[in-house]
Amino acid sequence: MAGLLERAGVASSLVVVETEGDRRVDVPLQHLGGQGVFVREVQAAVVRGDVDAAVHSAKDLPASEEFGVPGLVLACFPERADARDVLVGGGVRTLPTGSTVATGSARRRVQLANLRPDLTFADLRGNLATRLAVVGEGGVAAVVVARAALDRLGWDPPEGMDLEVLDPATMLPQVGQGAIAVECRVDDRATRAALGAIDDPVVHRLVDAERAFLSELGGGCTLPVGAHAELVRESAASPGGDGPPIRLAGMLAGSDGQVVLRHEQTGDRGDALGRAVARFLLDDAGGSDLAEWASSPDDGDPERPPRGWQ
Repeated sequence: MAGLLERAGVASSLVVVETEGDRRVDVPLQHLGGQGVFVREVQAAVVRGDVDAAVHSAKDLPASEEFGVPGLVLACFPERADARDVLVGGGVRTLPTGSTVATGSARRRVQLANLRPDLTFADLRGNLATRLAVVGEGGVAAVVVARAALDRLGWDPPEGMDLEVLDPATMLPQVGQGAIAVECRVDDRATRAALGAIDDPVVHRLVDAERAFLSELGGGCTLPVGAHAELVRESAASPGGDGPPIRLAGMLAGSDGQVVLRHEQTGDRGDALGRAVARFLLDDAGGSDLAEWASSPDDGDPERPPRGWQ
């Protein structure tokens, strides 16, 4: 971020804010309040004026307006790394029967369980090094992590360790995965202008479409979801659209992986597209009939707060 701003002629300094999610790695995320534990304290620093902007992993931010912070705005999405997940320790088809896979994400569990009903799962928390060290320990055959995290840290697998980068056709990523989001105060015109100079309009469109999908699902659902948007580069923009068409795939699943609903659609307007894919899954594919739709907080996905989507 500092480098991007410097190239745009803006000087900046870094302020590190440690969040509850960073401190309490021994507590499951759903018991801390889900994703929000990684952003609330950082957002509070912006609201107070301690800092001018907050840099987030886009997947950690609430998508529904009811969970937004008054007075703050997402000013830019400057870059996006590889949004895919990686299975470290083996391949989806090559893991031995009955293997244990470690992941703290219900989204990842249900999609893998749907592909491989024989797999068992263990919880996983901690930083990337801690997660990768679990492979081969305590009966764990493999772990699932974000490809973006591996790339940003320059991690290479040890000799002899297999891994598989999971195509979105196999494993839909979390909304906003791999993207960086920068938030600032609505009335801070100078900061908004500086951040606007490093915004990537393509990334912004794609993440907006994914977040619209999540927002349309609303705050009454605790089911695992995933979404991934990409440009249809071979198609030209149509009159009235926001740019080249976007292809968005969305997923909604039951908590045991026995029911995994997917739908893909293409459109010119990201917000409308995301909402249309969500409505299809809810209204036409039977998503609103899944038993966990209004389940208790403890049944929620550890990737988001139990009181609603993020």
